[in-house]
Amino acid sequence: MKTVVIVGSQWGDEGKGKITDYLAQDADVVVRSQGGNNAGHTITIDGEKFALRSIPSGIFNPNIQNIMANGMVIDPKQMLEELDGLVARGVKNFKLAISNRAHIVLPYHRDLDGAYESERGNRKIGTTKRGIGPTYADKANRIGIRIADLIDPVLFKEALENTLPVKNMELKMLGLKTYTVDDIYNEYIEYGKRIKKYVCDTSVLLNDEIEAGKKVLFEGAQGVMLCIDHGTYPYVTSSSPTASSVPLNTGIAPRYIDTVLGICKAYNTRVGEGPFPTEIEGDLATYIRERGHEYGTVTKRPRRVGYLDAVALNHARRVSGVNYLSLMLFDVLSGLKTLKICYAYELDGKQINYVPATISELERVKPVYVELPGFDEDITKVTSFDELPENAKAYIRKVEELTKTKVAMFSVGPDRKQTIQLVDLFNASSK
Repeated sequence: MKTVVIVGSQWGDEGKGKITDYLAQDADVVVRSQGGNNAGHTITIDGEKFALRSIPSGIFNPNIQNIMANGMVIDPKQMLEELDGLVARGVKNFKLAISNRAHIVLPYHRDLDGAYESERGNRKIGTTKRGIGPTYADKANRIGIRIADLIDPVLFKEALENTLPVKNMELKMLGLKTYTVDDIYNEYIEYGKRIKKYVCDTSVLLNDEIEAGKKVLFEGAQGVMLCIDHGTYPYVTSSSPTASSVPLNTGIAPRYIDTVLGICKAYNTRVGEGPFPTEIEGDLATYIRERGHEYGTVTKRPRRVGYLDAVALNHARRVSGVNYLSLMLFDVLSGLKTLKICYAYELDGKQINYVPATISELERVKPVYVELPGFDEDITKVTSFDELPENAKAYIRKVEELTKTKVAMFSVGPDRKQTIQLVDLFNASSK
């Protein structure tokens, strides 16, 4: 088997884009399986930064087949703007395939997303308001519109005629403007014409690539703690970022999933609302936030900062089948006198080692920490584990001990070259 799944093992923003870009150098295919343009990956290549929202991170390599699979929800307008932006910066030679079964985000989805978030008042989810949740809701309600509809003028008009009466009732209920078929059709049919050349049954394409022995990299969006089933519900995204969801979201058999790499920062961050057990504030949080440039790729919101949470990591390992870890932004911890890792929670006087299902319980947990001595050395130029300071080595070993998972990679800076790989993941044992 030559498949690797990359999953975020925290609350998203772990550095998945960088690792996807790094591993893609050895891959033949890169697949994005879920989410939409609510996700953001920042990739730095030779000092130049690229911010991706929905395009797979293999787009920079002309030899890689990039796939936007059926589990995604795709905003055609935004996707084409993103693609045009890449072309304007010289990324012109690429291979891209878009699933004809992926659902599309339309203007009313964005309107509804913002309105429902406002209606929640103090119970806000922290959505990016890009229409992702309402699009997935329409998919489940069987009134969604798919890429296959968008690229066919007759089917697209029929789909709008069937769906808009329902959506307009919803919009009117919330005091929002309604839409006519022509309002949307005349604009979006043009997007469909531009997208059509990329559209195919990506399940067939992907299975053919796997059966031909190609190396396939599945690129995650968001993180396991934002999974709609296994995350901190309701403060979650509207899809499942776990490796378990990949077969369903791409149209392949579960047996084709081999190695799962969990991406985690050397500390924790979270954007938006919801419980965050190891959250820290004040000068220390500011120090980490500024050193790590912890601001949302898509929203530019300052991220909340916390100590590394091994309880959450073990939760992600269990529900997503993580075989290895990649420790990101390790250099950010340089200069801290003491490093902490949460290895258990205390809930109502009892120590637990799992993530509670309810928000009320999770808000009451108190993190139980192990403390380690920090390091002052600049590690941004190290090229191997052996070059790390002893205290930095000890931190990695403690992460492995607490999670029972080997650290296969670690990152000491934003550039592709500042990634140290300890395990050949495409040829590694999944045991």
